[in-house]
Amino acid sequence: MTDAAPRLKDLVEQLTGTPLPLRVRAWDGSQAGPPDAPVLVVRNRRAVRHLLWKPGELGLARAWVSGDLDVEGDLYAALALVAGLLWERGEDAPTPARSLRDPETRAAVRGLVALAGPPLPPGPPPEEIRRPRRGLHTKRSDRRAISHHYDVGNDFYELVLGPSMVYSCAYWPAPPPRATLEGAQHDKLELVCRKLGLTPGRRLLDVGCGWGSMAVHAAREHGVRVVGVTLSREQAAYARKRVAGEGLTDRVEIRVQDYRDVTDGPYDAISSIGMAEHVGSPRYLEYATALHRLLAPGGRLLNHQIARRPHRDERDYELNPFIDAYVFPDGELAALGTTVSLLERAGFETRDVESIREHYALTLRRWVANLEAGWDRAVTLAGPGRARVWRLYMAASALAFERNRLGVNQILAVKPPGSGASGLPLRARTWN
Repeated sequence: MTDAAPRLKDLVEQLTGTPLPLRVRAWDGSQAGPPDAPVLVVRNRRAVRHLLWKPGELGLARAWVSGDLDVEGDLYAALALVAGLLWERGEDAPTPARSLRDPETRAAVRGLVALAGPPLPPGPPPEEIRRPRRGLHTKRSDRRAISHHYDVGNDFYELVLGPSMVYSCAYWPAPPPRATLEGAQHDKLELVCRKLGLTPGRRLLDVGCGWGSMAVHAAREHGVRVVGVTLSREQAAYARKRVAGEGLTDRVEIRVQDYRDVTDGPYDAISSIGMAEHVGSPRYLEYATALHRLLAPGGRLLNHQIARRPHRDERDYELNPFIDAYVFPDGELAALGTTVSLLERAGFETRDVESIREHYALTLRRWVANLEAGWDRAVTLAGPGRARVWRLYMAASALAFERNRLGVNQILAVKPPGSGASGLPLRARTWN
């Protein structure tokens, strides 16, 4: 019989209490669902077992990364259709899943078990990080988390990020269609430098320096002396090679070092671009205090950070299971107001906040296009599972920024001297 797809569709709809907006094609060739919708390809029974043993987003992620689940058609359209089931129900919306005490729910689960075959739990894909949930955001656990994400191979990141090797939101002109990713990343780095007021001879600390793009740009274009710190050895090796190739070894030092171990302040300016997301809420005040300590009086901090929407009750916030297991282990997002409050508790004065949310959606779509265009090479470099992680993560993130589930902000803060003078002009945003 070739009826797996209609059975699967009906059972999922029974469990969720809502129509499945995708077309389903199962391992037996059967199909069911809206004829013009993107197709959810269930390649084998193991995909169903993933969902049975880990219901929700983590089970879906395991099936996707393993290649047991796929999408034919527009991935963005497919994710948009299921967003209401997975991410966008709101705090007050009832959960779509029915209680297991409900007879119809128990019957649907039994149907899925029968459809899935032998009830042995499939192992998680090797790309899933497994570690104890205690001791988060120690120096050791942070090194491990950073290595999991960044030490994938510099060639893979070059394919995805392009020649700029900047792994954070670009700054696009309006309208953006003809702009290049490299040009938009150059403009972002220049925007940061102008906000920091960099001039020749000043000292910049670049926290989470990545592959050295900010350090090289600031030293080459603004004549500053830069110390860049990262926990990734692969990033540091790549950045040092770039620095040498630019002839900037007398002005740029790249260290494999935790920001908490930097002791050679004061610095005139600090840039933290896409790094604070790794800090974690229990450590954020410690992070802000450390950067405040490293700045000279009157020094500026540019904190470029992804933000989530605030919760009515912040105790309801949970790490995204897919992101935590496959992308950014232990990464935590804070609401913008929380971040600003903690920076000010550490002694900073907030001088400017600029939201560039739409810019990140544009950036992520370019990265996805790079990955898809070089798919065969990406699979060779990082393996099919890792490539699939990145495609799903970046496409879903692009939609999250477009739909205002995520934001990204540049916070310019000053360590005020005893006189209280900020050192900024009376009219803000002269950097534009």
